[in-house]
Amino acid sequence: MTFPAMPPAVLQFFRASQDGDADTWAAAFAEDGVFHDPIGTPPITGRTAIRTFIASVIPNFHPFLGLTPTQAHTVGNHVAVTWYGAAVTPDGKPVNWSGINIYDLDDTTGLIREAKAYFNPAVFQAQLTQ
Repeated sequence: MTFPAMPPAVLQFFRASQDGDADTWAAAFAEDGVFHDPIGTPPITGRTAIRTFIASVIPNFHPFLGLTPTQAHTVGNHVAVTWYGAAVTPDGKPVNWSGINIYDLDDTTGLIREAKAYFNPAVFQAQLTQ
């Protein structure tokens, strides 16, 4: 699959999600990065906390197919990406969701300083309980 052109840290974010690699996924963030997943929920602050969060989600699915970016728009150190996500529950239910992520990158390292995920968690949750 060909991804849209994105800065390296954002590309790493999406590739690691598809690989189910919590370490590499979290490493796309600055050490003190912030992840709003989704926006409106308490932010996850710090690479270690982000890694712990990601590592807690992936095992709930068999498989976790990750997030696939469809369009990316970059202006300086700010990136907006539309995406869709897919996973399968342990009992075989498909779960599909989509959204937009907004990334602010660190001026020095190029890593993600802040990521804001915009998606409806009710759509995601409803598929888990059907």
